[in-house]
Amino acid sequence: MTRSMCRTRRTGRTPQLAGAAAAALLALSACSASSGSGSSRTPDSSASSPKPSGTVTVFAAASLKESFTALGKKFEKEHPGTRVTFSFSGSDTLAASITGGAPADVFAAASPRTMKIVTDAGDASGTPATFVRNQLEIATLSGNPDRISSLKDLTRPGLKVVLCDKAVPCGAAAQKALEASRLTLTPVSYEQDVKSALNKVELKEADAALVYRTDVKAAGGRVQGVEFPESAEAVNDYPIALLKDAPNAPAAEAFVALVRSAEGRKVLTEAGFLRP
Repeated sequence: MTRSMCRTRRTGRTPQLAGAAAAALLALSACSASSGSGSSRTPDSSASSPKPSGTVTVFAAASLKESFTALGKKFEKEHPGTRVTFSFSGSDTLAASITGGAPADVFAAASPRTMKIVTDAGDASGTPATFVRNQLEIATLSGNPDRISSLKDLTRPGLKVVLCDKAVPCGAAAQKALEASRLTLTPVSYEQDVKSALNKVELKEADAALVYRTDVKAAGGRVQGVEFPESAEAVNDYPIALLKDAPNAPAAEAFVALVRSAEGRKVLTEAGFLRP
């Protein structure tokens, strides 16, 4: 072996052999590094959050129906194998259902007061976050045949006006706006949620209703909206929260993240909601 190595040095082939050996060592080193880096990635991969799957049940204020339905479809498209089911109603009704044990993953309320019902009962996981705001508008019959131009016009004799129930966020906001303007209004009916109030106008069972601007926009040409300055005194914050006993917490967290993302906010603001 020694004589062979000596002969190699004498023949002048040392640079070629040294280069080959160096290349081999580099290749071995690269393989070893690759193997090492691969094993170091494995724990990270296993520690990452599981991909959303299964059904997500969302309880949401009635005024969120159109925008949340759109976000639900977007969520299902982005996460194949998931399904988002909704229960839309008055926030107080939904809060009562949650505290009563109804299974749900996410609650999106139309006011902090109704969310507080859930948090006080210990049924929310973490602190609710405000994701949008909403403002009232007068919904009139298409073409505004009664020439309603102000909140005071709603007090005219013979005009049939509908309000949301005082316990519902849109009803509480309406009362706040009326108090700010020092007006007294006796409606022909109090409705359990904002969609029911708007429906009375659409069916021509009422001449006007105090609803959210988002609901007027969602109704398209079926009704006409009238803005009034007192609505600025009764803007509602909308909080969203993951529920404590969520049957599908991982997917619920992903849905809440979508709602609060730039993509989610775009859908909501296009629907007429205000930024928080």
